[in-house]
This record gives sequence, structure tokens and C-alpha cells, in this order.
Amino acid sequence: MTTATTRATRTPPARAGAPSATTSPPSSRPSLPSLTGLRWIAASLVFGLHVHNFNFFGGTGQRLVTWAFGAGSTGVSFFFVLSGFVLTWSARPHDSAPAFWRRRIARVYPVHLVTAALALLMAYTLSGLARPTPAQGLANLLLLHSWRDSWWQVLDPVSWSLACEAFFYAAFPLLFVLLRRAGVRGAAALAALSVAAVAVLSWADFHHWTTLQLYSFPAARLPEFVLGAAVARLVLLGRWRGPGLAGSLAVAIIGYFLVPQVAHGYAATVCTIVGFALLIPAAALADMNGLPSLWRHPRLVRLGELSFAFYMVHLLVVHAAANVLGPKPQLHLLPAVAVTAVVFAVALGLSWVLYEAVERPARRLLLRRRRAGGTAPVPGPKTETVSAGREATATAGD
Repeated sequence: MTTATTRATRTPPARAGAPSATTSPPSSRPSLPSLTGLRWIAASLVFGLHVHNFNFFGGTGQRLVTWAFGAGSTGVSFFFVLSGFVLTWSARPHDSAPAFWRRRIARVYPVHLVTAALALLMAYTLSGLARPTPAQGLANLLLLHSWRDSWWQVLDPVSWSLACEAFFYAAFPLLFVLLRRAGVRGAAALAALSVAAVAVLSWADFHHWTTLQLYSFPAARLPEFVLGAAVARLVLLGRWRGPGLAGSLAVAIIGYFLVPQVAHGYAATVCTIVGFALLIPAAALADMNGLPSLWRHPRLVRLGELSFAFYMVHLLVVHAAANVLGPKPQLHLLPAVAVTAVVFAVALGLSWVLYEAVERPARRLLLRRRRAGGTAPVPGPKTETVSAGREATATAGD
């Protein structure tokens, strides 16, 4: 899937004249377009999973979809690891916690509000979506609904991951302080402990040791985020040791197809966590050092920019299609492909509208800085592009 020939297991030397991630401030660090492209791949896996779950395909077609997308839920795990990596990569050493939280709210909350409103409208006009109670609706708007098993799929079902991200954002300022003081050994130890925590939690979930729904419980997903942050710290210190892009991609793919042999739900995370933790820094280093990377293709990067909006709206489109076709239609191959293509096209079109009409303008509005005289300039295109290439990449596709 990539022509990269990265063979060395250590951080390659930067190109002449290229900025050093270790010594440069966050504002001058190179953007990482391959990570944006990979976001689209993860969002596509989640889309395929929901097409599988709604049984648009029947017979052989459904078996093929199961093979390709039955483990698609691990795309969310990728987002969690990626979020920790990119937020650490773009963190500002002297930033205040309120300023950081404000930027994250501006990034995710406008789209969340719009898709929650759309889900509420669908709940009262179509079948298949439960109508939330006032308490459930308030918990969803406050991004607290994943803390309670019976609420985690209220309104737009995929928004449960935003509740996890909100918890990660709340913890990140403290985590960043700890990482800055930890050094190489501390960051490596934290990465190892995070992988061990995922393994232990997966074992507990698989053996029903706990009654909690670990898959959607924010505290249980925190190790994935911490792992991404610890790996990013090692890259920034120039001490990351891992395979190149081709090797790390192979590990991630093997882990992905191991999932059906293990279990679904949270326990599936243990199959892919190592591969994702290798693939993300490998893609980042490919961008930093000018190595070949399929994931930075302009069209793929553009789709990656739309991936958060696509993630937030696609399941609502799938629900609408299922409302027309009936539950689990199990269509023949050609009709199923046609329906899936239409659903995909509608979801992608809506994601473009959300990105251009909601996500970008709302972020500009919420992040405008007030001058002493009370006026608020809007960031220019260059500023917005730089921001989108860094911290915006972190959202779980969020």
C-alpha cells in the first residue's frame, strides 16, 4: 500500500534545511499530512463496520464485508492514539490549560451540536433512533454520556468517542507537564505501561471480569491516548526506535485481521494497539524526512480534513437508509453495492457541507483574538492552514 523503503530502525536524519522537531518551537515544526491521510482510512473502516452491522449485504457479499470491515471498530482506537500523538506534537510549552481547552472546544463542539440536533430531528421523524430523555440529552451535550452504560449511544451514536476525547483533553495539560519532565526513559516507560494497561483491560473485558462497558468508558480508553502522547515525546526527543512505514503498516494490518480470531469490543484493541503505535510515528517521520508516503497524497489529505465531519454524520445517513430499506435488508451484491455507494456519497457530501459551513467558520469565530480596543480579527487562510495541519489532526474522527 506504500512505496516507502524505510529500513532503518532509528530516526533518519532530517533533510538539509528542514526544521528540527526536537529543537524547534511547535509553531515551526513541520506539518504531518500523512497523519491526516491516515485519519481518512480510519474513518472509512468505521463506515464499513456500520454498513456491515446494518446488513446491507447478504450472502457472499456480507461475508466479504465482514472480512474487510468486521474489525472496523479499531479505527476508533487509531483515532485515540493519533489524538495523543498530535496534541503532544503541537503542544505549546507555555500554553495555559484554558487556552488549550478553548481550542479543542472550537475544533469539535460546533459539529457535535449540529449532528446532535440532526439526530434529535431524526429521532422524532424516523424509526430506529431512540428519543433521549432530558437527562440523556444534557449528558450528550456536555459530552458526559459515555460515563454511563445506558447513555453512551444517545443521539448521534458515534459521539460517544467525543466524550472520551473530552476526558483526554481535560487530562492533557497535566499529562504534558509530566511528559516534559519525564525524559526519554520516562516516556518509554509510560508507553510500555500504556500497552500493558490495554492488555490487562482487554483481558478483563474478554473474561467479563468487570460489569463496565469498557469499550466506551473514557477512563478505559485513556491508555491509548497516553500511548500516542508518549510516542510523540520520543519522536520529539529524537529517540524513537521503530520500523519504517512499510514494516509498521504490515504490523498494523496483521493486527487488524487478527481481531476476528480474538474478540470484538474493547478486547479487539489489544490486537492493533502495537501496530498503530508503530504506524503513526513512522508516517510522521516519513513526512519529516521527505520519504515516500502514499498517505500524504493531496486527495487523501483532503479527505482526511473532512474525516471528522464524515465520522460524525455517516451513521445518521446509514440510519436513514435503513429506515427506507428496512432492518437488515441483506440485498444482493449489485443492489447492496449501489446502496452503499449512495450512502457513502451522501455522507461525504454532508461532511463537506459541515466542514465548510460549520467546522471551519465556527473555529475561526471561536478562536478570534480580541484586541485591546475590542475588535476581533479573523485568522487568515495561512494561519488556518497551519492550524489544520497540526492540532486539528488530533480529533477523533474522531
